[in-house]
Amino acid sequence: MDKSAMPNPRELARTLAEFRTPGVGRSIWEVASTLAPFAGLMTIMLFAVEAGYYAAFALTPFAGMLLLRLFIIQHDCGHGSFFKSKATNKWLGRTLGVFTLTPYDCWRRSHELHHASTGNLDRRGFGDVDTLTVREYRALGRMGRIWYRIYRHPLFLMGFGPAYLFLLRHRLPIGLMKAGWTYWISALLTNAVTAGLLVTLGLLFGASVTAMVFLPVLLTAASVGVWLFYVQHQFEDTSWDKREDWDYHASAIEGSSYLHLPAVMNWFTGNISIHHIHHLVSRIPFYRLPAALKAHPELAEFNRVSVRDAFGTMWLALWDEDNRKLVTFREAKRLTP
Repeated sequence: MDKSAMPNPRELARTLAEFRTPGVGRSIWEVASTLAPFAGLMTIMLFAVEAGYYAAFALTPFAGMLLLRLFIIQHDCGHGSFFKSKATNKWLGRTLGVFTLTPYDCWRRSHELHHASTGNLDRRGFGDVDTLTVREYRALGRMGRIWYRIYRHPLFLMGFGPAYLFLLRHRLPIGLMKAGWTYWISALLTNAVTAGLLVTLGLLFGASVTAMVFLPVLLTAASVGVWLFYVQHQFEDTSWDKREDWDYHASAIEGSSYLHLPAVMNWFTGNISIHHIHHLVSRIPFYRLPAALKAHPELAEFNRVSVRDAFGTMWLALWDEDNRKLVTFREAKRLTP
């Protein structure tokens, strides 16, 4: 869809606001229908592996996707969109953070900054995949270019990245260390409760069994989650602007994709692939995003990315300011300096 044919983003946001109200019963059901099967699968795997039935590892992808869905619920709590009550959102988010290894208050603040600065070239670095412009990349020294190429390589982003983010980075309030004790308490208390849970499981089933079951499940959720986050903003026709040309509403929808997934994947990922609507009106509960999309069918073709195309976006690495699109290193090399 041609961006010039898009409705005014501010007017569209006002129209979509009708979908913001969460249903208490529906929210409770979404939590129960995710947490119960996740706990059940993890219990089955722990007992089975302890007894020597290693075929139980076949359940890892399913448990991992359920853990990812718990993260999406935690994500909605962070936006204040899952329940009407602020306190309920807060404490559910903090509880789920124990399972997702994500300190709720820390993540909530960094994600707020991400939403507030998406597509702003002068405010990069908050919850984003680091992205340089072609000019910035050319201005780097040799070692700077080598490091950026390593960082942007799909194997690094999708291999090392998820493990670093969820196993290491989230253990401390990185980026918020001087922002107050709230974030230190969030990180350290989440660490302590998660550690207590894992130690308890280790005493019951053995440390090696607990690690063999939990780590693959966590890394499955983390890898798919990082891939989704990447595709949501790193696609050819995304949008970046300097501060003076940047507009919150326009950037929210123009800089976010609609990743077209199969229905079963939409369930596991909490419809977060409808990301352009989510960024425009972040208070819409994830289970109401399909209704919002159905009410505005023109958005189904806007910034649409297929699963096949999504894997191709992994090679995009630099923002071409002149042509206003993300390009690969090879494409950037052909551009006139």
